[in-house]
Amino acid sequence: MTTKTYGQYCGVARALELVGERWALLIIRDLLVGPKRYTDLRAGLPKIPTNVLATRLKEFEQAGLVERRVQARPSGAIVYELTPYGADLEPVVLALGAWGARSLGELRPDEIVTPDILVMALRSTFQPGKQKAKYELRFGEIVVHAIVDRDDLTVEIGPLDGATVVEAFGPIGPLLTGAIDGAEALKTGLLKTSGTAADLDRFAHFFRIGPAPA
Repeated sequence: MTTKTYGQYCGVARALELVGERWALLIIRDLLVGPKRYTDLRAGLPKIPTNVLATRLKEFEQAGLVERRVQARPSGAIVYELTPYGADLEPVVLALGAWGARSLGELRPDEIVTPDILVMALRSTFQPGKQKAKYELRFGEIVVHAIVDRDDLTVEIGPLDGATVVEAFGPIGPLLTGAIDGAEALKTGLLKTSGTAADLDRFAHFFRIGPAPA
């Protein structure tokens, strides 16, 4: 755990001591998608200094949030994965992602999108309902898919046979906030789909972003 303390006997303060340092929650975010090798974490967080990544992982291990294990053969690679205690951060990260999505705006020139980011974005904005649907979301070379089964959601990296394809050519926030509808998204070229404008409206219903701050 970090040596920086707040001098507060408080759960919020203790949580910030564990995961409040720079890059900490982004490492947790990527590990919530699945176990990662050190090189996988570096690839997903290209701006993180190597010494900071190593320090955070060491702190997480000491705090019981992350553990190392050796993958089965033929891989034999060392991966980092969340412990049950670390995985308990999932609702916190999802809630923070949903809240932060309201302020995303346009993609900045120095910002990237990764498969893990897309997976967690869909998970954090999911709105349970009474319908079923399957979507394959494409953003450049990145492909993830989502299976909606009423209140349940499964999101994984890679394509999915039989899914409605949604191909994005820029940030899709305007559709998900309701600023535009599926027909307008198609007309402006923001999105393409193997389905219809109505399918895009349903997609936006499942993965709704709250209103932007005034």
